[in-house]
Amino acid sequence: MKKIAILTSGGDAPGMNAAIRAVARTAIHNGLEVVGIQRGYAGLINGELTPMDRRSVSDIIQRGGTVLRTARCLEFKKEEVRERAAKILKTYGVDALVVIGGDGSFTGAKLLSKLGVKTVGLPGTIDNDLAYTDFTIGFDTALNTVLDAINKLRDTSTSHERVSVVEVMGRNCGDLALYAGVAGGAESIIIPEKGFDRDELCRQILEGKKDGKMHNLILVAEGVGGADDLAKYIEEITGIETRATILGHIQRGGSPTAFDRVLASRLGHRAVEVLLEGKTARVIGLRNNQVIDDDIDEALAMERKFDDQLFKISEALSN
Repeated sequence: MKKIAILTSGGDAPGMNAAIRAVARTAIHNGLEVVGIQRGYAGLINGELTPMDRRSVSDIIQRGGTVLRTARCLEFKKEEVRERAAKILKTYGVDALVVIGGDGSFTGAKLLSKLGVKTVGLPGTIDNDLAYTDFTIGFDTALNTVLDAINKLRDTSTSHERVSVVEVMGRNCGDLALYAGVAGGAESIIIPEKGFDRDELCRQILEGKKDGKMHNLILVAEGVGGADDLAKYIEEITGIETRATILGHIQRGGSPTAFDRVLASRLGHRAVEVLLEGKTARVIGLRNNQVIDDDIDEALAMERKFDDQLFKISEALSN
């Protein structure tokens, strides 16, 4: 193996740049050439490949987003488009491809591997929804962004004696809401993995008011959604002023935390090692604080295990 390519795909996540840096510098350290692909799979099929050296990844470890840019590419679902992508990589003399992204990006890598392209995936998504790894690159930073926001919202909801309903990202995974809710002392956490009864929620709010509670913070995962409707319902039933806040894409931005920078560096370094070992169609992750690599098919087929214990803790601490 002489040359590897790197791309970032799907939603951006803080720490992607740290991962790009780790892959590029580890590869160069091992005598490999590196090319960066702009705009994910869309850039690949358009031939947007640029040589990278150590200086190409200087001063990016602290930056959010991705210097390689990212885009969604529905065309890549077509076999003829993937075949063209494989031919482009061959034309540029690329022996292996490192894909940084979520499950959709990994699916693209899996399909390319079936066309003879050596691939390895790094989990870059704030959603923390990849079952094979304990944490994904970007989750910790997004979590701290949410925590900062709800700390500020708590100040104003306390001052106005309001209920504050906050909707956070995560697709169909409730980890951002759950972890932020525990860390931020939320009274209620509403996530896709657990059902909820809005009338019971209103009853709890009214009981809390009787006991002298002057405000409530409710976290809602986007997989449940409907923060605006829930806020209106709570205000209608309880008579307590209620406001909804949807944090949106602010959660994807910002300088990555130390945890995400170290995680990205560890996983990016291992990605190059795996390729040098002759492996392909692998994904790199973290399990019990150990860096692991799994077969990409097995990783994508794994059923995500919800942290019931942490949810039980959240219920006990919110009372």
